[in-house]
Amino acid sequence: MRLRLRRLIGTTVGRLPVRVRGGVAQGARWTLFPWTSYWRGTYEPLVQVAVCGLGGGDIRGWSCWDLGAHFGIYSIGLAMRVGAEGQVAAFEPNPESFARLERHRRMNNLPWLRTYRAAAAARTGLSELLTYGNLDSTTTHLAYEGEAAGESSAPLSVRTLSLDDEVEAGRLREPQFVKIDVEGSGHGALLGMRLSLAASRPAVLMAFHSESEVNGALSILEPLGYDRAAVAPSTSSPASMVGGDFWFTPRRPPV
Repeated sequence: MRLRLRRLIGTTVGRLPVRVRGGVAQGARWTLFPWTSYWRGTYEPLVQVAVCGLGGGDIRGWSCWDLGAHFGIYSIGLAMRVGAEGQVAAFEPNPESFARLERHRRMNNLPWLRTYRAAAAARTGLSELLTYGNLDSTTTHLAYEGEAAGESSAPLSVRTLSLDDEVEAGRLREPQFVKIDVEGSGHGALLGMRLSLAASRPAVLMAFHSESEVNGALSILEPLGYDRAAVAPSTSSPASMVGGDFWFTPRRPPV
């Protein structure tokens, strides 16, 4: 069964158009395979409910950033909700995932959704995406602390962007909302947008994949006056944030 499914994914059948049945991007045009949970509306249900509740359900005109966009279920949904007066910026360094993200953007005619084949990071430049020979996976990532690139990790050179640089250059609007799910390098992404966080005080929704990512994120967000609350608790331990999704909301101006 799995072999037959993989063969279908590699054909034009996998790109057949369907409608998203529920969730943040309900009604959007999508592709049939893979990741059918996206268009079925069953992917990350607690996170999707949280995103749907942004701004009391009305985020027209907002600027939103989606870091680790994958196929774009949140990017597309946010772009539909902010409308033509808003802006959504989606960042996805994996070339196969980016190609599907771009297809979904075109299918839904969303020119105010800006897509970047790049990883949000502490600084603008180049890095290596570790793929372990499987670009179909959602777990390709920039190197974790202590993880060395090598033949087995099948590294792929990718662009990195400091989002503060993009804002300063006038290519991005400061955000009202940021979603981060970047497989362990979220603290680096936060470091590269620290000025924008301090200036615009956006809500941040972040998924955690390592203790280093947790500690790094808290060291940036807590001094900026952010409180946190669990959206989807950790799958590993109630005492850990790793494997969970958390809201960060600004409590007060930074000191």
